[in-house]
Amino acid sequence: MTSKKKINRRQFVKDASTAVAGAGILAAGSGAGLGLFPKNASAANIRRDILKIPGVGKGSPTDSDWQKVGALCLNPTKARVSKGEFDGVELTFMGLNNQNLHNFLFRGFLKPWEKYTGAKIKWIDLAQADYNARLQQSIATKTVDFDILEMGAPFEGDVCGKGLASEMPNWVKEQIEMDDYVNYLKAPVGTWNGKTYRISIDGDCHNFNYRSDYFKDAGFASAWKAEGHKGAWGVPKTWQQVQEVSKFLKGKKDPTFGGDAVGYLDPCKGWGGFGFYFLASRATAYAKHPNDPAWLFDADTMKPRINNPAWVRAIQDVIDVLPSQPANQLNADPGTTAFQQFLAGTGSMLSWWGDVGSMAKTSDGSVVGDVVGFDILPGSDDVYNSKTGRWDKLPGGPNYAPNMAYIGWGVYVMARVDSNSKKRKAAWSAAAHLGGKDLSLWASAYPSGFQPYRNSHFNIDEWVNAGYDRAFITSYLESESNSYNHPNAAIEPRIPGIFQYYSVAEDELSKIYAGKYDVQTGANNIAAAWEKLTDQIGRKKQLALYRASLGL
Repeated sequence: MTSKKKINRRQFVKDASTAVAGAGILAAGSGAGLGLFPKNASAANIRRDILKIPGVGKGSPTDSDWQKVGALCLNPTKARVSKGEFDGVELTFMGLNNQNLHNFLFRGFLKPWEKYTGAKIKWIDLAQADYNARLQQSIATKTVDFDILEMGAPFEGDVCGKGLASEMPNWVKEQIEMDDYVNYLKAPVGTWNGKTYRISIDGDCHNFNYRSDYFKDAGFASAWKAEGHKGAWGVPKTWQQVQEVSKFLKGKKDPTFGGDAVGYLDPCKGWGGFGFYFLASRATAYAKHPNDPAWLFDADTMKPRINNPAWVRAIQDVIDVLPSQPANQLNADPGTTAFQQFLAGTGSMLSWWGDVGSMAKTSDGSVVGDVVGFDILPGSDDVYNSKTGRWDKLPGGPNYAPNMAYIGWGVYVMARVDSNSKKRKAAWSAAAHLGGKDLSLWASAYPSGFQPYRNSHFNIDEWVNAGYDRAFITSYLESESNSYNHPNAAIEPRIPGIFQYYSVAEDELSKIYAGKYDVQTGANNIAAAWEKLTDQIGRKKQLALYRASLGL
């Protein structure tokens, strides 16, 4: 271990906040107040000015900040909608309230839109764990009681495929500048049967977050060598190394905060189906062969692969490092691992969506902003070949398969507004405002629940001018871009019932982690439940949609 003086978390937060705030002030200059912004700012000036609200290092944004951003980004609306045009229109919006993000931000962003257009919005706020059940109920019963929906692309088979969504007008496509989306979010994502339905507000993938102070620590390096581990001490590049590092760190001390050192953090508690993504992020490097587009189901039969050796290994990995994780980790869900553990200074490695990266620097709850780094998900020394039933070692080295988990949140307008032209235009205008090019930059840079998803989001100078450290933001944005553009990226299928599959898996995984079943038996139980579900939905139909989602 190093001999540097340990500091408590409160002091670390204070010191880090002071340092970053100072940098933010220097970057922002003296014109950070909203009243100093030019009334007719150019697009470049708007992007510069909104990134000063409130300024990186100046604390978490508030409703007042969200409203300021919404007002500054209202020009595209004003170009297509007259003042008061939607007087008398009431819209209902259903979305998430996670970590006081998502819907909370949307409220602020849309208040200036409501004031200008005259429309009013009612809100249906859902916790992450409740979202899946609520949406599935609406789909199953066709009792859609909302006009605008925040939804991920995996649900498109259920919603768009069943005629519940409104087709996007051409003027919306122009307003939101869809050509700016990263390639993996372009068609067929957001479309169904050749029609466009989705305004993207997020580009989801899991990246690898790690504590750089751990992997630069001379004491750990010395102990690693003394214990006879192969290779130099450093950031793991494979899941095999993640396992070795996690077990090595048990019993040691955190190099910055002085508490127990912890390796990789696994969420073990269900999260309304969303928790399955975290096992998938452990599994893709084992299960997604570069020569095979399929990794969840067999592409010829829809037979589940969840109980094959690749997935069984991933589940076993979780169990093997549980003794090295914090006490009661079985009750940690993804929100806990991200916000109450990693950002709060517990743990050295975490797979999560990219908003952890932006929140590391901009959330009041983060203490790790100066000691965190990013990469694509770890690879594997070998990858399972489902065609041969063997493990392959690739000639180019480890297999990498970044998990494009959830394919990003989008905003969808429901078909129930189509019979009223005024209401339809209002709903699409509200959705387009939330998916605007400039507003999306702010949402990517500050705590929002969303991560970069447009090509224009990867201008590092914009982030540096906003107050981000260049090395930090370069590492973060490269981890995102390299994941999106990876040739072996694992992209999940947009098939009906996908979250029914995931929810079943979560239930069975909890039994495995608790020791009720051995790994293979538990995985077989998941596979059997998936087979039953496929037959209920219709195997032939599911197979056709699955193959189409794989580009076959």
